[in-house]
Amino acid sequence: MKNILFKSIVLIMTSFCVLSCDQEAEFRTNRLDYDRYLAQNSMEPTSKYFELWNNKIKPDSIQVLSLINVSGEYDRYFKGTGNIEFLKKAERSLNKAVEVSAVGKAGYLRALARNFISQHRFREALDLANKARSFGSGVNATQSLLFDVQMELGNYDIAKQYLDSIQNMSDFGYLIRVAKWNDHKGDLDTAIRFMEMAKQKAESSKNKELLLWSYSNLADYYGHAGRIEESYGLYLKTLELDPYSAHAKKGIAWIVYSHERNGKEALRILDSIISKNKSPEYYLLKAEVALFMGDEMLQVENLDKFYRLALNKKYGDMYNAYTVDFYLNLDFKEKALAMAQKEVRNRPTPESYGWLAYSLLKKGEKEKALELVEGHIANETFEPAILFRAAEIYKANGKTQKVEALKKELMGSVYELGPLMEPQIAGL
Repeated sequence: MKNILFKSIVLIMTSFCVLSCDQEAEFRTNRLDYDRYLAQNSMEPTSKYFELWNNKIKPDSIQVLSLINVSGEYDRYFKGTGNIEFLKKAERSLNKAVEVSAVGKAGYLRALARNFISQHRFREALDLANKARSFGSGVNATQSLLFDVQMELGNYDIAKQYLDSIQNMSDFGYLIRVAKWNDHKGDLDTAIRFMEMAKQKAESSKNKELLLWSYSNLADYYGHAGRIEESYGLYLKTLELDPYSAHAKKGIAWIVYSHERNGKEALRILDSIISKNKSPEYYLLKAEVALFMGDEMLQVENLDKFYRLALNKKYGDMYNAYTVDFYLNLDFKEKALAMAQKEVRNRPTPESYGWLAYSLLKKGEKEKALELVEGHIANETFEPAILFRAAEIYKANGKTQKVEALKKELMGSVYELGPLMEPQIAGL
């Protein structure tokens, strides 16, 4: 009797587990959740704060407070519209503030450095961060900035030293950076725990900027971990706070595309983003979805739109990596190689070396590509896209065991890589 009862309990528990797993696997988005955000009008520079501060700025202005505040508004408009003109205007305002300020110069240098990070001018940002440090004020803020810059430059040992110097488990800034560090090291579970702690801090403070940062970044982490429903929920929370957030809308579009395999709806969301945001990257994602749907004409049309936008010199190095991928897809091998070399000079990270190695592979220089993988990528990154390109290089060089090890890992990253990559991973 006891044995029968035990088997019944096991059967019930197993059925409950299967049902729960099926429910998770069957999670679907609901367009009613996000349609109102897609219908949001384009962001316009008409806020009372913008008009107040902008009207105080003259060609020979020395009003530092006005310059700083209007630069903040320009930066906000850049994030909301993707219009590079706003980011460049913010740069000009901050440059002027640095030039005329008698006090607080370290803070203005840090703000300008962050503007340069947004523009992928990382070496110039590092110079500004070091100048800010020389003033001796706002030490924690400068150390945090130096961590950010060194991570972007791929100087991970130096970055870790700066991270250790700001250690404070009650500080939001430290928590988001230690989360980023653990994600870089491939420990996603720990990264999520720290970001969840940061979210709790943000919710306690009710600070809108901190909430936006923690919700949108934690949504990304949840997606990488396969926690799709939680990721979706946080993107919606982000949009509640900022209906203009193209990042959150793109996150939802990715869930619809990669998790649900609903290309038509993903395109509808992307069209809504593109109608209000000028960033070239959205055309690349639209081209990918079009290819997934078998619409080659739409794919080519959007690749062309990306390239035309990315040619704008004001973007500088912001779209170098995207452009390498673009050139390789069109089989422009020499152009891809030249752009990859430029990106390595600008930003010598495993991602940049990955593109350089992949460009060499496509040119038939598989041995040189392998040297780069072994010297700059292996054990330096856990990003699936980079590892896939490394696996292709290993395969070309007959490194079967390494290919099989990466293939197993990559099969668990299909959501992150997208459905087009699934057959490519299987074919490694």
